[in-house]
Amino acid sequence: MIEAPPQPPAWELHPQLARDTTNIGDLPLSRVLVINDANYPWLLLVPRRVGASEIIDLDEVEQAQLMTEIARAGRALKAVTQCKKLNIAALGNVVPQLHVHVIARREGDAVWPRPVWGAVPALDHNKQELATFISALRRKIWLS
Repeated sequence: MIEAPPQPPAWELHPQLARDTTNIGDLPLSRVLVINDANYPWLLLVPRRVGASEIIDLDEVEQAQLMTEIARAGRALKAVTQCKKLNIAALGNVVPQLHVHVIARREGDAVWPRPVWGAVPALDHNKQELATFISALRRKIWLS
């Protein structure tokens, strides 16, 4: 009897990212998520590649695709929020799965101009406001 070769592991979203976000759709490379914190309009792009923890873990074509998707998400977030500044970062110090933060910042937000991580407790989204925000983003990012 010939055994089938083992299947590579399927990509899965890290459990902490799944707990902390709302999924709004998939681009060609990345899952697009909204962070569950109403203090800031905050997206995550998570490339659907098993074992990727750094941008350099992607091949060059995937790296270029990720940059295209970051730009697309950033332009959409800036258009929807009319923010002053975008903060874009791939840290991964707590969650090892590669993910890129795209955060809309404006003077007067909860911690302007300091970094957002751990600065203030997360604020729950109003369900209707979140639905409106996601709908606008989906249209601008071309996820609808």
